[in-house]
Amino acid sequence: MKIAIYPGTFDPITFGHIDVIKKSLNIFDKLIVATSENNDKDYYFSVDQRIDIINNSLFKDLKFSKKKIKVVSFNNLTIELCKKYKASAIVRGLRAVSDFEYEFQLAGMNKKLNSKIETMFLMSDVENQIISSKFVKEIANLGGNIDRFVTKYAVKMLKNNY
Repeated sequence: MKIAIYPGTFDPITFGHIDVIKKSLNIFDKLIVATSENNDKDYYFSVDQRIDIINNSLFKDLKFSKKKIKVVSFNNLTIELCKKYKASAIVRGLRAVSDFEYEFQLAGMNKKLNSKIETMFLMSDVENQIISSKFVKEIANLGGNIDRFVTKYAVKMLKNNY
């Protein structure tokens, strides 16, 4: 079974993230969507809220199969998560050239930590490449329409918090 880890903050999960998940499911048998608990970051949603939003977005709003996706949180190295779930790959989404340098360095460091784990870069479809969680939160905060960027459940959670 080919298993991959898709790590990120998912604060909140967007249609850009979901495009990457869909593409990953065409390549891997199982995908672990892992939201970080990194205390150095300033999250809008708590890790429990992010897991709730991811689960509701994927399994209730979009009807993805729970057999192919597992949602977890983590606070250690992604490589350690790969070991735990016997994953052979890390999936990373790229939106623009500006993402590439950081992602390239991160992939290189992960390769140094464990040469058996590959990093795969996937891009979301063109209409979703500009979406970022940061912009979605900003638009929601200013009362704008975010329906085209996140699932119904994420919209509800953002509206409840702003």
